[in-house]
Amino acid sequence: MNQNSIQVKAEPRVLFVDMNSFFARCEQQVNFWLRNRPVGVCVYTGKYGCVISLSTEAKERGLKAGMRLNDVMAICPDFIPVESNPVRYREFHTKIINVLKQYCQDVVPKSIDEAIINLTNYDHSDPLTIARKIKREILEKVGDYLECSVGIAPNAFLAKLASVRGKKTGGLMMINPQNIDEILSGLKLGDLPGIGANMSYRLERAGVKTPLEMRHTSPERLKAIFKSIDGIYWHYRLNFIETNIVAHDYRGMQAMRQISAEKRKNIEYIDQLFMTLCLTLEKRMVHHKFYCKSIGFTARYEDGTRWDDGFAITLPVQDAVNLMRMIRLRVEKFEKLSGTGPVFNNDITQMRVAVTNFVNTGNMFYSLFDDIERQDTALKTMHEIKNKFGSDKLIRAMEMTDSKVIKDVIGFGSVKDLTDLDYKMPVAEPSNPSPGEEYIEY
Repeated sequence: MNQNSIQVKAEPRVLFVDMNSFFARCEQQVNFWLRNRPVGVCVYTGKYGCVISLSTEAKERGLKAGMRLNDVMAICPDFIPVESNPVRYREFHTKIINVLKQYCQDVVPKSIDEAIINLTNYDHSDPLTIARKIKREILEKVGDYLECSVGIAPNAFLAKLASVRGKKTGGLMMINPQNIDEILSGLKLGDLPGIGANMSYRLERAGVKTPLEMRHTSPERLKAIFKSIDGIYWHYRLNFIETNIVAHDYRGMQAMRQISAEKRKNIEYIDQLFMTLCLTLEKRMVHHKFYCKSIGFTARYEDGTRWDDGFAITLPVQDAVNLMRMIRLRVEKFEKLSGTGPVFNNDITQMRVAVTNFVNTGNMFYSLFDDIERQDTALKTMHEIKNKFGSDKLIRAMEMTDSKVIKDVIGFGSVKDLTDLDYKMPVAEPSNPSPGEEYIEY
């Protein structure tokens, strides 16, 4: 549900719950030995594996998310790498959302470790009291090592800012009309979530040097500085207007993977990875009953160059076979016209496939496409079978490779594939594996 509005709401009734070091703390929750140690969740635990989440203890050693494992071990020899376990993180995420919904049904999961609670229509509730109860109940009902920070403000952006700043003040902070100028006066532009180095430079060049000055700059001037309507939205965010509460608003989907030096030695791995990315997008589109009319592909190379392509199509598509075929046709045409070497080669360090410009199946005119209804039913049935009995129980010819390239993956922004039904279903308590039992991890 889109809860955005241009109405000014000065009363702080929006909560932003941000789980601290979520992936790493989930691992420390289920494995007592990992507690109070520098732990990091990695894409994989090879020499050049990327660390995607760090425990508080690891952050205190000066480590940063995104570092390669070999660099981390050089700085912190007692660092403990753990491979990612997406199923575990989803289970904890679901249990946390169910705790939040005990206090309010207007809960919007923003990512796997963040959620918004909108108490605007709950007049008799006290946000501070609820925030304290949420912090306590997550520890008691979900996991005693799963700490969170809660920000309270009149809109979701300021509540997020409060949750970030509140990590230094016991994990709880409120921003309201009485203290917002004082809070913003102590911050730099880069301290605002969503303002990067380039935008900070642009604002400073235009004479807007602090978040406080930005708040009191007219929307028209900010629009001119940003060179887009985003400038007006930033004025709204800093002046108690809601722009950030939209649940599951898909503008596009993408699947992207880094490729280690060891993996890219094998061109077959590159081909399998390309197929897996397309299959990932197919599964998501089938889940949401989407067809796409625009496709994008990017390949980045070891020397810093990249190959980009984006194109629109007349007939909407959903299946991985068509995605692969159309991208490869574009690649082959480019190779032929330019006379360059192959786009798919052993120097690729990153690959990305994206789809956008969605058409909902409910809005499609099936009479225009002879086979689309049958194909839609077949894909839906196939994915239902895979979800129920396992991905290896029904395999198309295109999926028959020597090994599965990509296992289950989850990122900080990937809760859009969860539905209300997922949050209503009972979830088993995550626990340590019993003797003889193994977790299958990414």
